[in-house]
Amino acid sequence: MPDDAAARRAAGRGRSADVGLVIAAGGALGALARYGVALALPAAGFPWATLLVNVSGSLAIGVLMVLLTEVVGRPHRLARPFVGVGLLGGYTTFSTYAVDAHLLAGSGALGTAAVYVIGTVIGALLAVEAGMALTRLLTRTKGTP
Repeated sequence: MPDDAAARRAAGRGRSADVGLVIAAGGALGALARYGVALALPAAGFPWATLLVNVSGSLAIGVLMVLLTEVVGRPHRLARPFVGVGLLGGYTTFSTYAVDAHLLAGSGALGTAAVYVIGTVIGALLAVEAGMALTRLLTRTKGTP
């Protein structure tokens, strides 16, 4: 007869495998979406595509967090890993943001690099807040304050 601890460990491995798979699937979709934005907005002296995906992804993260924690109540256990970690993690790209800033600074555009670095962080933070506020506003039911 297997011991209970071994059975729990085996069950945990199965659960982590499905989480890993949904994160990978979401990440692939998010990366494809980011690639599409990069194709639509080719770099022309300023990394507009990277700025757009990071700010819009931050907005979506704000929406997601309110939906999952305040609206849905008890979402499917794979919803947050798929959308939050996978899809939005694959879509946003703060590593490319760092490379873009380095390239701008390295080309002598120090002012543009500084505006890009600071603007992206401020834009992303404001987008998260806006996503949360907008989602709360749109999901408020009649009779609730």
